[in-house]
Amino acid sequence: MRYKLSLCVVVLYLVSICLCSSGDYLPEYRTCVQRCTENTNSIQLPFYLRLLQWNTKQECGYHCMHDITEKAIETGGVIHQFHGKWPFQRVFGIQELASVVFSILNGVMHLQYYNIMKAKLSSNYYLKPFYLGIAVVGMNAWLWSTVFHTRDTPLTEKLDYLSAGLYILYGLCVAVIRVFYVQGRMTVLWILFCLSLYAMHVAYLLRRDRFDYSYNMTACIIIGCIQNTLWLTWSIYQYTPWGNVERRPYAWMAGASVILVSCAMALEVFDFPPIMMLVDAHSLWHAATVPLIPFFYRFLIHDYLTEFKATQNTNIKRSS
Repeated sequence: MRYKLSLCVVVLYLVSICLCSSGDYLPEYRTCVQRCTENTNSIQLPFYLRLLQWNTKQECGYHCMHDITEKAIETGGVIHQFHGKWPFQRVFGIQELASVVFSILNGVMHLQYYNIMKAKLSSNYYLKPFYLGIAVVGMNAWLWSTVFHTRDTPLTEKLDYLSAGLYILYGLCVAVIRVFYVQGRMTVLWILFCLSLYAMHVAYLLRRDRFDYSYNMTACIIIGCIQNTLWLTWSIYQYTPWGNVERRPYAWMAGASVILVSCAMALEVFDFPPIMMLVDAHSLWHAATVPLIPFFYRFLIHDYLTEFKATQNTNIKRSS
C-alpha cells in the first residue's frame, strides 16, 4: 500500500528536471533534431514504433540524444538529461526496460497474493474484500507503471500518477478500518469519504491546463505519512504495556514494512545515468519493492489468523 509513495516524494525534483533538462537546450541537439525531422518521413518508422505512437520528431530526438551521449562518453564529457530523462536504450520501442520488468514483477506479486488470500481468508472475515482490494488496486497501479515506462506520454503519465494516488489513498482507507476496527455504517461512511477525496483529487488535476505535480506530490505525501504513522504506531503499541504482544508477536512486521519502504525510497536520491543505458536509480527502487510486497501480505495473513481465531473463540463462549 505504501510502495508508490516514494514516487510522489521525488515528483517535485523530477518536475524541475523535466522543465529544464540541460540536453534540451544544447545547440547541437536542436540542430540535429531539426535536420533529421526535415529529412525523415513517419512512414519510414518501424510498425512497432508507430504502434507506440512515436512520431518523426520524437524518433529524431531519440537518435540525436544518443549520438550526443555517445560522444560525451568517448570524450569524458557531461552526460545530459533530455526531456526529463536520462538517455535510455530503447528496446522494441520500450523506453525504460528495467523499470518495465520490475513493474511487471511487482504486479505479479500482487496477483500471487490475491490468489493466496482468496484461498486462505474465510469469506466470513469482514476484511477479506478490503485485503483483496489491496491486491487489485496494487495490480492496477503497477499495470500503469508498466505502461508509462514503456511509453511516456501525457496520458500514460497521468494514468500512472492517478493510479499511484489511488493506491496510497486505498491503503489509508484499509489501515483506518483495520486499526480502529471500523465496521457497519461507519465503514460505508468512511469509504464514501475516501471516494469523495479521490474524486476531488482527480477532478482538480484533470481540469487544469497543466498537471499540478507539486499539489499531487503534497497530497500523496500527506496521505502516505498518515497511513505509515498508523501502522507504525499500531506496531509499536503492541510492544508496550498497553498492547498485546503475546497475542500478536507478528506485529513488528507492520512497523518493519514501513521502515523498509522508507529505506527503498532512498534509492531515488542517488540519481545517476543508467548503467548500460538500462538500469537507473528509479528502476532499482522498483526492484527493491518486489520482495517487500510479500512481506506486508504475510503480515496481513498472520493478522487474519489471529483475529479470526479470536472471533471464533468469542462465538463459542457466547453459545456455551
